[in-house]
This record gives sequence, structure tokens and C-alpha cells, in this order.
Amino acid sequence: MKNDKMLTSSKSNITYDKKNLDSKILLQLYANMLKPRMVEEKMLILLRQGKISKWFSGIGQEAISVGVTMALNKEEYILPMHRNLGVFTTRKVPLNRLFSQWQGKANGFTKGRDRSFHFGTQEYNIVGMISHLGPQLGVADGIALASVLKHKNQVTAVFTGEGGTSEGDFHEALNVASVWHLPVIFCIENNGYGLSTPTDEQYNCKDLADRGKGYGMESFIIDGNNVVDVYSKISKLAESIRKRPRPILVEFKTFRMRGHEEASGTKYVPEQLMTEWAKKDPVRNFEVYLKEQKILTEKEDTILRDNILNEINENLQLAYDEEEITPNVTNELNDLFKPFNYQEVNPSSKTNELRFIDAISEGLKQSMQRHKDLVIMGQDIAEYGGVFKITEGFVEEFGNDRVRNTPICESAIVEAGMGLSIAGMKAVVEMQFADFVSSGFNPIVNYLAKSYYRWNQNADVVVRMPCGAGVAAGPFHSQTNEAWFTKTPGLKVVYPAFPYDAKGLLATAINDPNPVLYFEHKALYRSIRQDVPKDYYTLPFGKASLLKEGNAVTIITYGAGVHWALEALDKNPDIQADLLDLRTLQPLDTEAIFNSVRKTGKAIILQEDSLFGGIASDISALIMEECFEALDAPVKRVASLETPIPFVKQLEDQYLAKGRFETVLKELLEY
Repeated sequence: MKNDKMLTSSKSNITYDKKNLDSKILLQLYANMLKPRMVEEKMLILLRQGKISKWFSGIGQEAISVGVTMALNKEEYILPMHRNLGVFTTRKVPLNRLFSQWQGKANGFTKGRDRSFHFGTQEYNIVGMISHLGPQLGVADGIALASVLKHKNQVTAVFTGEGGTSEGDFHEALNVASVWHLPVIFCIENNGYGLSTPTDEQYNCKDLADRGKGYGMESFIIDGNNVVDVYSKISKLAESIRKRPRPILVEFKTFRMRGHEEASGTKYVPEQLMTEWAKKDPVRNFEVYLKEQKILTEKEDTILRDNILNEINENLQLAYDEEEITPNVTNELNDLFKPFNYQEVNPSSKTNELRFIDAISEGLKQSMQRHKDLVIMGQDIAEYGGVFKITEGFVEEFGNDRVRNTPICESAIVEAGMGLSIAGMKAVVEMQFADFVSSGFNPIVNYLAKSYYRWNQNADVVVRMPCGAGVAAGPFHSQTNEAWFTKTPGLKVVYPAFPYDAKGLLATAINDPNPVLYFEHKALYRSIRQDVPKDYYTLPFGKASLLKEGNAVTIITYGAGVHWALEALDKNPDIQADLLDLRTLQPLDTEAIFNSVRKTGKAIILQEDSLFGGIASDISALIMEECFEALDAPVKRVASLETPIPFVKQLEDQYLAKGRFETVLKELLEY
């Protein structure tokens, strides 16, 4: 099909300056633009026929995708958006796999679990977007950081639309890239509209490139419909960045000739504007120019088009012939995490008495020594040693490259950790307080948690979460928010109560190639001591610890709740209880829970978090479903008040579950 507004004259409306580019490069630029255009034209037909479900058109923007991709080396990562089909085709991703992806076939990159361009592929060094748009900008920072640390002299290019520049992730990613001198080309495709919202309702500056000044980085404006300009200028910038790593912001001026997605239409776009930009069609103008310059003949163009059409049809048939996906629950569950072969490292007999905080510090240090590709990032963690001094002295041993102070930008730093993982490294991200994770919530639950399931890319990231009340820190420094993450498939959640467990579980968390939320209770930091092996060791996930044994009741808890339960049992030595310290919440040791409850017939679950929606509710439901016939009483839950956490001690004491646990325990025993 041809857009009826596209260029029909025999003279190019775009002025090209080919400089030193030879005819071979010019013809390649044309062929690489023509291919995604012809693929799209075919896809729009299939969309009307109901053979694909959705399409985000890049017609009119091909010059940007093709020019940037050809300017980069094939081993350099590109992070595209909805309208960058030309990135995939220029990198020679097989069309049959793309067609399978768009039709939800097993040979697609997401096995039918995600759609269109929401995928990546390590084979072609492409990292796809998610619908939230912004997170990929910080991911590009992480990939570029890995390039710097590994001395690869590589560039990373990441795309966003002008609409995406309004997200906080844009600001955070550019700021981090500038502060860390990361070799990233931030590509803004300014195509006039965010769905239906015009640019004058999106930002109040003349050019988005002007924002580069605020981040202390160079910025440029390029005609996004002039493929020669795109290729030549990005090639020059990329070569400069490889020699002197730094970020650069590029705004490509272009236009979206079709709707946000096809169902949206373009009725909101003035007709005159559509006509004006149609005259600047990057494919048709370049075709006319090449023919004007005697670089391309009509016959050669016809042969090229026939070859592309044949390739499209042949690969479409391959995708059509592929069987539809057969649902398989086992496959779905098995693809949630990258397989992790836990390697047990037994503790040595030599021990030191360590505080909880010291065990975490020692475990982190020994993992840094063991994994040379491990980077830790967080606010004030370098020379200052972190607000709790866990990383004190780390800079002297590991250097600022691996122990990195960050700006206050939780979202971008989690994303950078994801980027390091994509580049084959490991990351530990410290939330200064677990409360602050809400500022980095989106990349954790939507990027880290879902990437392996969606396109087989693991997130080798540990997020350390100093948490909990009992230290008079008020509502913004005292939360224990594990339920936000135990609810999210694809995340592992660790919550130790003792120094011995804290060190061994942290080592395992760092070894595990999947995303782990590692909770460390602040009130335990300097109040709990234990003999801890001096050397490196690991402990398995999903194994609860039976701290006390008895036949009267099962107490299930974790974190500070373990110590509250121990206090209650010490005060009441006549209570014969099984006390289970869960240690990890995802995975959960349901076998230990069920075995104990079937033995005792009574269960009480203690959590520090407020009651409704907490993990105690799910454990209670599991017990009711699996152990109902063994129960001699209702399952009891004890939790903190349904309020934010107050600051004043007497109010905090009233808030916490600790003060109510003993009473409820005795009531249960008397039932």
C-alpha cells in the first residue's frame, strides 16, 4: 500500500549532503529503510485481516532507526521503542521470528507472553522496551557502565519519544549518565504527538535538546527524516564517545504519519500538517535522490523491492506454518526465574562474635572479593560508608568503580543494576531506607521481576532494604514493606533474623542470578550478636529454621518478630511451641510450616507489618487449605496497627505487634 499523502514528485524535498559516503553505504541505507517500510505495509494489511492484534507504526520515521543502527557496531547495544522496526531489520533479526513474535507464536522472542516490540535479544544486542517507557533509559546507563568498567570502548544508544521525556526516569537517567560520564547516546524521536497530545501540551521549551545543558552534556538536533544526516552525525558522535566516554542527547525532528497505534487513527492531526510532513517522507525522498544521482536505477529498485517482498512472504509462511502455542502451566512456572544451581559452601569452624550489621558487612565484602564483576551502588555508600556504615572501608579495597555513590534517584539506579545484568555483571543496590524503594518501585516490579519470564533475560540484582520500626524513626524510615514484593511473581524475598543467617543468605542472594529483595531490620543491626563463621559460606533459600520445638502450638514469624516470639517464650517457659523462623518469604518453606502445624494442631503467625494484605494472611490461607483437618483452633494472625508508623516511642510501642503477641498466643492455647 502507498500512503496517499506521500511524495509523488520526481525531485527530492530533502537536501542530502553525502560528503565522503560511498555509493555502497548510500544504497545500504536505502535498502535498510525500504525493508521496514515494506514489512509495515504488509503488517497493516494483516492487522485489518485480524492476523495480528496491534501495531505501532513507524512509517515516516525509518531514517532514525536505520541511521542510528548502521552508525553503531553490531556488538553495541541498542534499546529501541515501539516505532523502531528498522533497528531489528537492520540488525538482521530473522523476519520469521519477528512475524512469530507479532502473532504470538512459540518461535517469537517472548513465547506469546508479550507483544510487538516488548522484547529483547542478546544475540542481536537489542533490549526491548516496556510499556512504562522510561525505565529503559536507566537500563542503558547500566549497560554503558559495564562497557566502561570492562574497557570495551562501546557506545549504547537508547530511544525515547518526546512524551517519554516528561517521565522522571528521563531526568534520573540523564543525570546519572552525566555524573558518571557514561557512553550513552540518548535519542529523542520527537514525532509531534504522544498518542493524541501535541508537543505544546507536553513541554514548554522550544527544543528538547536544550535540556542537555541542564545535565552538563552536549546536545544536538538532527533532521530525523534525512537518513544521510542521521547516519553521518551519529557515526561521528559514536566514534568520539568511544574515544572519550560521555553521554550525548540527540533530538530527532520527525513526524508520526499514522496513529499512536492503528486503532487510534489520526483525526486529531490537522490535515495541513499531515500533508506537509508527507512531502518529507524519508524513504521516498531518498529513493528519488539516489535516482537523481544515478546511484540507483529503476531496474535495481524493482529487483530490491521484489527481493524484500519475497523475503517477507517466505518468512510469513514460516510463521503461519508454526503451531499455535499450547498452554502448559509447568512451562509457565518454570520460566519465572533463571535456573539457579545452589552451591553449598559450608561454614568454617573458626568464628567471630558479630553484630547483625557486621555480619551483613562481612558477607557483602566477601562476595565483592569472590565476584570481581560485582558492583554495589547506593546513596553515600562510598567514602562515607553508608548511613549505617555497612560499606565503611570498601572504597579502599575495591575502588570507586565498584563502590559507587549515586545521586538520589532510586529508579535509575535499580535500572542501572538491570543494565549491568544484561551486560553480564552483578549488582547490589542499597536503598538507604526500605521506605525509599517506592521511588524505584516500577523498575523492580515491572522490569526486574518480569524480564526473564518475558524474554529470557535475567536480572542479577540484589536490592538491600534496611527496614523496620522500633528505632523511633517515624512513618518514612520505619516501614517493613515486604508484602509489596512477595505479591510480585519473579522476585525473591529474603528476611533474616540472626547474624549467621544474614551473612549466609546474602552470599546466596548475590550468587543467585535472579532479582532478590534482601530485608535487613535496622533494630537488629546493633542489638543482636551471634558467633558467625569467619570465612565465606552460603545458606539455601526456602528453608525455614526451627528454633524451638514443642507440641502445643506453631509460631511462624521472621525478622524482628523472631526475637519478639523468643522473648514471649522465655517469659513463659511452660509454653511448648514450635518456633519457625521463615528466613525467606519467596520462596516460602511451606513443607516446614505444614509439618509443624499437623503436629501441633494450632498456628499463630506474627508479622511486624500491618495486618491486611500482609504475608501472614497468605500463610494463614495456606494452612487452612492444606492442614484444616489437623487444626484444633482457628489460625491466628498478629500484626501491627492499620496506621502509618508513628514517631513517638509510646505511640510506636502501641503500634507494633510485639505488645499484643503474648496475649493472643495465650488465648490461642486456651481455645
